[in-house]
Amino acid sequence: MKILVTAASSSPHISGVQRHAFNLVRCLLLNPEISRVDLVLAPWQRAISEASGLGPDSRLAIHYPVMGRGSIARNLWYYMELPKLASCLCPDVVHLSYPMPINAKALACPTVLTLHDLYPYEIPRNFGLNQFLFNRLVLRHCLQSVDAIACVSDTTTARLKHYASVKAYGKATRIYNCVEPEPCVTQSPPPGLQGEPFLLTVAQHRRNKNIPLLIRSLHRLLRKGQIDASTRLLVLGIEGPETRTIQALVSRLHLRDRVLFLEGLSQPELQWCYSHCRAVVLPSRTEGFGLPVAEALLVGCRVVCSDIPAFREIGGTHCGYFALGTDAEIALAAAIRAALDHPAKEPVLFAHLSAEVLAKEYARLYRGLLTTAGHAHSTAAATSIRLATTERQSL
Repeated sequence: MKILVTAASSSPHISGVQRHAFNLVRCLLLNPEISRVDLVLAPWQRAISEASGLGPDSRLAIHYPVMGRGSIARNLWYYMELPKLASCLCPDVVHLSYPMPINAKALACPTVLTLHDLYPYEIPRNFGLNQFLFNRLVLRHCLQSVDAIACVSDTTTARLKHYASVKAYGKATRIYNCVEPEPCVTQSPPPGLQGEPFLLTVAQHRRNKNIPLLIRSLHRLLRKGQIDASTRLLVLGIEGPETRTIQALVSRLHLRDRVLFLEGLSQPELQWCYSHCRAVVLPSRTEGFGLPVAEALLVGCRVVCSDIPAFREIGGTHCGYFALGTDAEIALAAAIRAALDHPAKEPVLFAHLSAEVLAKEYARLYRGLLTTAGHAHSTAAATSIRLATTERQSL
């Protein structure tokens, strides 16, 4: 099988979508049934591709087609130019790593979508006040157009059932994100850290990540002397609609020397942060999977997170949970303090999130689509022959 994976997005920095795409490619290359993988990225993503750790493989080709960087230009590329690229590469399956407009009728093969979340419906302000309707339209169009939907968790599958049509839900299956142990190959902290204790959150600056709540809880802990006065908070993630609000809060609480914002860290640098932080803190309002939860537990981090379904699904009994609500700031501060009072745990292994397991699940999904497509083609051909025969007999 030949698989075309698309992951072209706006940011030149690594994010969860690109990490999913790279891990998807790694999974596929483990399966001998996959004869070729074509990965499509934007030209400005070349650096993260080179730092992704995707080693040389004769079955892998990475493409950087010309496209505009703006939202409209990228959407038009997916709809108008992707079919042309697929026509040249002749894949058996096109796999979108996140929702984008797709002209399925112009593609000569089945299509798969990885669905991470339903944020355009669950938390519209993630996209800014004027963008959520456009994102809803794109998501709805994509769900209706593709042949199969690979939800990254049972939580996402349940949200799909709640928000989408019966037809879209009927195309869904659950295939988890791939998360495996990564070696920490660097001994140097990222820029801005100089050996002081720090809490870590891995989050884009979006409303669902609830970063302001974490900053207020940090302020409470420092003000009450409940954590080391030199403790810092490292916010690792790309900027977004909430960046100004977050920065304003940091200034108002006089925490500029306590909160450090970084983006674009390499995988070794990320692993260093997991390995050296006092705790990973994730106060999200909603999530589709919770990749940092799994990554942190793999390293043996203390993990403090909001009590939401996606985090429960991944973290189980291994995390310290706090309830969102009117007293969330107090509850989060208490949960952080409680976590720091206990030793870090042993690393947790997630066999069901391994590349070996997921490689088989992806191959099973693709085989099913190709079998169905082949049957549909045979049925259409047989119908055409019957009609032609009937027409000749009637002459």
